[in-house]
Amino acid sequence: MPIARTVLIVDDNDVMRALLRAILRSDERFTVVAEARTGIAALEMVKRHQPEIVCLDVVMPEMDGLEALREIRQLQPATRVVMITGTPSASNVQEAMRLGASGFIIKPFNAAKIIDTLAALPC
Repeated sequence: MPIARTVLIVDDNDVMRALLRAILRSDERFTVVAEARTGIAALEMVKRHQPEIVCLDVVMPEMDGLEALREIRQLQPATRVVMITGTPSASNVQEAMRLGASGFIIKPFNAAKIIDTLAALPC
């Protein structure tokens, strides 16, 4: 059996983090190694855990997802970052892709969409 890919979940909403955690734990291909509520905390978790994948909310206090994405890509260029948003705008999507995001998941999401999106990411 292949080794599970490590995932960091970043969302300021406790319910969304719990939902993502439950979805990812239901699939043996993924292991949630850490969670964060803010972009600043996400940077610390990326340094500490060096996850292969980061699920990153766009709208958060202190440091938004786009700024966190920029920093994560500098800290860990090989880490795949999938943006999560409830309010997708063309400008946010374009900016995230320009900054190196590997994909987008739109809230409210379903389990199959999340698993399919993360499973399709290159190693």
